[in-house]
Amino acid sequence: MSANCVYRFSILPLLLLLVNPMVTADVYGAEQGAASINVSTVAGAAENAPVIVRYNVASENIDAKQNYYLAVLKLALQKSEAEFGPFLLEPVFVETLQGRRIKLVADEQLIDVIWTMTSRQREQELNAIYIPIMKGLMGYRIALIRKGEQERFDKINTLPELQQLTWGQGLDWPDSDILESQGFSVMRGKSSSLIDMLSRGRFDAFPRALHEPWDEVKGLEDILIEKSLLIKYSAPIYFFVNKHNEQLARRIESGLELAIEDGSFDRLFYSHPTTADVLQRANLKSRKVFEIDNPNLSRRSRELLNNRALWLYE
Repeated sequence: MSANCVYRFSILPLLLLLVNPMVTADVYGAEQGAASINVSTVAGAAENAPVIVRYNVASENIDAKQNYYLAVLKLALQKSEAEFGPFLLEPVFVETLQGRRIKLVADEQLIDVIWTMTSRQREQELNAIYIPIMKGLMGYRIALIRKGEQERFDKINTLPELQQLTWGQGLDWPDSDILESQGFSVMRGKSSSLIDMLSRGRFDAFPRALHEPWDEVKGLEDILIEKSLLIKYSAPIYFFVNKHNEQLARRIESGLELAIEDGSFDRLFYSHPTTADVLQRANLKSRKVFEIDNPNLSRRSRELLNNRALWLYE
């Protein structure tokens, strides 16, 4: 055996040790002319390495409500740990619109999973986990309005009267498309600017999901939560991953199914600060309900509407 060959075998364990200190190597005597690596230890270390799951966190406009989605994701990963192994959630701090986050996942860049309201297009672009993680709460919409205008909304009794108003919504939100498809006049804007636009009279009302407006009006003197109306449509929020990331999709789905089966999902939903008691706080029984269709639901999403275990029932 040449000197070059002996050197090549001898340096390999050292390189592996530098890369991963968990790897052990046994170097046999020079008379055997080679080094042997404890392959089972290498394999064991790889098997026990946690799966890193990257998710987006806003770097500027911090939204405390995102803690709920993160708690559900963590629950799903914990429930599936016995089958899929350990995990590590890794935040990626970047300020971006919904559409940009979807593209990042589709292109396998920066983040592995997002949570967002579904649409046919989003289900075509990404791999959806078809379990509504807000139990449909996003489709219960109450409005933010300007102070002193409640009486104007109290007088609304019909859908055509509701459609005469101008409603503010996000640039790339599915809600904007839903409202427009049902004859509503919608003014779109950057999500972080919509309350300011409402205050300046750019539109009449800003519909929010039932759990959203309570913290948003804190400290605002000229913006209130409207008291008499509710717009309702089917609006499931799913976890989405890249089309090719079948392993992560199966893991999240399995974990959510286990959490629903053992009741831990409902316990989280009804106790988390973001979602607890929102039906009571919104006083739904005193509101006029205007139920509209969501034409952007896929057939598979519509089929889920028949599964009562997945949805909120007031």
